[in-house]
Amino acid sequence: MATEAEASADLLTRPLSELAELVRGGQVTSRELVEASLERIEALDPQVNAFTTLDAERALATADAVGAGDDRPFAGVPIAIKDLGATVAGIRQAMGTELSGDWTPDYDSFAVRRIKEAGFVIVGVTSAPEVGILPVTEPRRFGPTRNPWDLERTPGGSSGGAAAAVAAGMVPAAHGSDGGGSIRIPAACCGLVGLKASRGRISRGPDLGDHVLTTDGVLTRTVAETAAMLDVLAGYEPGDATWAPPPTEPFAERARREPGRLRVAMTVEPPIDAEVDPACARAVSEAGDLLVSLGHEVEEATPPWADQSMLQVFSAVFGASVSVAVAYAAMVGGREPSEESVEALTWHMFSRCLELNSVGYLFALAQLQRYARELIAWMSSYDVLLTPALAERPVPIGEIDSTADDPEATFARSGRFTPFTAAFNATGQPAISLPLFQGDDGLPLGVQLVGQPAGEGALLALAAQLERARPWADRRAPTGG
Repeated sequence: MATEAEASADLLTRPLSELAELVRGGQVTSRELVEASLERIEALDPQVNAFTTLDAERALATADAVGAGDDRPFAGVPIAIKDLGATVAGIRQAMGTELSGDWTPDYDSFAVRRIKEAGFVIVGVTSAPEVGILPVTEPRRFGPTRNPWDLERTPGGSSGGAAAAVAAGMVPAAHGSDGGGSIRIPAACCGLVGLKASRGRISRGPDLGDHVLTTDGVLTRTVAETAAMLDVLAGYEPGDATWAPPPTEPFAERARREPGRLRVAMTVEPPIDAEVDPACARAVSEAGDLLVSLGHEVEEATPPWADQSMLQVFSAVFGASVSVAVAYAAMVGGREPSEESVEALTWHMFSRCLELNSVGYLFALAQLQRYARELIAWMSSYDVLLTPALAERPVPIGEIDSTADDPEATFARSGRFTPFTAAFNATGQPAISLPLFQGDDGLPLGVQLVGQPAGEGALLALAAQLERARPWADRRAPTGG
């Protein structure tokens, strides 16, 4: 007979739609789901350190207000929100930094509002690296978040707390955001599905009209859940500066249909100077073979992206976004940024960007847009691009240290870990990380698929076909999963 802990773990790893249906049909209450989530967090978070803030009392009160028959699509299902960008009224947002103090916003971001309107119950906020810079989650303020597959390894970043919480079975899904790979990287590290939606697909309001690099999203166990959550999050909000064209049918429906025969480009050549682990290269080769067996046309091809000057250009645009986050954290925290109040890497990027004038920033942005146009034009000959999700296996805790004495070396090291993701924040194309394989080291081994601009539907349909051919959702992390 299953123990109570095993029963709660099984419950929280069921698909989101199934959990909602159980609540709707009265077989389980929302309180029971939320209590199971809070109990899992209490038992596992001392090891994993995925959460920075819990909102247990309010979550239970919200759950108690959800009754059987509630027709909201995910009524009563627990979820967590990333501690960066997406504000939740009444819950501290630290942004991974001491600079923000204990700022508690009094409003929801549009993404959070949509999550609430869908019926989800927010149990707390998950950890992120300071102002979201790195692809690991080890902020000085809260300490390292650990990978449930191997507690000595990173869960990735910057949505590392979100991925760790889902992989450990603390919540069935979690909100994340992606400005350089920050959903796809932790998905690959933790054996989850991670979609970066097209630019403008999900509103960044009310604080931003748009964002050139970053979008909100989720970490889930299955493609179907990711597609259903995209239907929740996607759509124009009044005042958005840019927005993606609406789909012709719901993403969840498109994901259930066959993708048709697609032309797929496949590469293991990164856009920057980085060594690709043989296991990561092998995953691409095996994924290519699987795609051929499913009837797709696959060919090796190298994108025109190996422009070393673009690393400095991207860093200028990305660094400016980071610096705005630093300035915002300082404003809400009521203190000036200083070398003591932020980590060494953050201070280095902030200081450098203060030296970049408006002409320099707009010139860098124009150069990045030119690069994006060339890459998108090259991809017009293909439906999908297949790459490694990561260039390395999930790195050990402490390998990429934001407090180290040489910040430029730290940032360069992070790029060698994750060279395949940031290009598609620049192009704005949808890209998804899928945990198709498991490495000989026992850790998840993912690949990345990139679609045409505004082409999430076709990308999700292909991802779902791959999942049917090689399922992964039943794999469980040793710690909690």
